[in-house]
Amino acid sequence: MELFDTHCHLDFPVFDADRKLLIEKSLENGIQNILLPGVKKEDWRVLRMHVALNKPLHAALGLHPMFIDEHTEQHLHDLDMALNLPPVVAVGEIGLDFYDRSLDREKQESFFRAQLKIAKKRKLPILLHVRKAHDEVLKHLGFLQFTEGGIVHAFNGSLQHAKNYISKGFKLGFGGTMTYSRSVKIRELAKIIPLESIVLETDAPDMVPSSSSSKRNTPVHLLDNFRALCKLRGESPEEIARVTTSNAKKVLRLD
Repeated sequence: MELFDTHCHLDFPVFDADRKLLIEKSLENGIQNILLPGVKKEDWRVLRMHVALNKPLHAALGLHPMFIDEHTEQHLHDLDMALNLPPVVAVGEIGLDFYDRSLDREKQESFFRAQLKIAKKRKLPILLHVRKAHDEVLKHLGFLQFTEGGIVHAFNGSLQHAKNYISKGFKLGFGGTMTYSRSVKIRELAKIIPLESIVLETDAPDMVPSSSSSKRNTPVHLLDNFRALCKLRGESPEEIARVTTSNAKKVLRLD
């Protein structure tokens, strides 16, 4: 079986000591593709270096809303220029985070719109970070007539939100949260959303699955998330692996 981790920050310094080993272990366990989202301009160079040196890795570049205070207008120009150089498969991690009230909403929305326009111009899918802002994100996607699709990372919206994203060409990311029995809403969504709209992710080093005693998540833990999805849905592991991997490749245009 082949699996695809659609959201993993393997470029972060916390993996410097064992990055190569984790990539090898991932490959041994059938995790043949790992997507690394960019979060800040200062991190893009290192991210691209790791992708260039390791075949299973893919790059996305973006300006994450949680670091909105660090982003400048120049960084938007730099992002546009950085997309001239391969290999970049998506713009992200971008979006809106209204959960953290200390973050400037107006600036978040301005930078989100700007990055949507860049992705639209470049005909690239996007990786969305959304917390307490699904209605606003969908509004911007509609207003800008964004049709390139992408992935809603760590989907946590309603069933109606899910349907709206799917209608716009998005896949929905499910990770470690669904391994916890207390995550009733997420687990129910993972059961009822069409398999053709689901992709798997780890969000490593964050979102450690319930079965792990480690404080650091890794791409190898995609197996825990995969098993949880299989248990929730009841379909065969082979089918879930095949469809979720195909979904990821299609939306990222890697098929």
